[in-house]
Amino acid sequence: MFGSACFFEGPEAPFTQLGINVRVLHSGESKGLYHVESAEEDLLVLVGECLLLVEEQERHLHAWDFVHCPPGTRHAFVAAGDGPCVILMVGGRSSDQTFLYPRSELALRHGAGVERETASPAEAQAGLGEWRLERPAGWEALPWATQERR
Repeated sequence: MFGSACFFEGPEAPFTQLGINVRVLHSGESKGLYHVESAEEDLLVLVGECLLLVEEQERHLHAWDFVHCPPGTRHAFVAAGDGPCVILMVGGRSSDQTFLYPRSELALRHGAGVERETASPAEAQAGLGEWRLERPAGWEALPWATQERR
């Protein structure tokens, strides 16, 4: 469900104020469930297309579309189109950060919603699996996969 991810931190070197990662999603995969958080988040579509589900509205995004989600913005992203969707994600963090996963018919229709509202990320994501920390399926189709290293 969550696609493949490249995280720029780890347990040995966590970032306490900033989260940054790149996600590779295939059609129908979501970077996460429809949620609202107390921190801001910025997302840049690098390759492909996706649907932005935001405040109960659906927006179609393409490469180089940028989205800023201020604190309190209900949102999720779902890959669309024939090829992979690659999204750069950057978000603020704080020790008192909160999350809410509201029930949303729009998000449920796209497979990115919860049946019952919860403030617990663990409860919302129970049984959905983990991020894949390896090269994604279709790696060779990504624009940088065939370029020679310089």
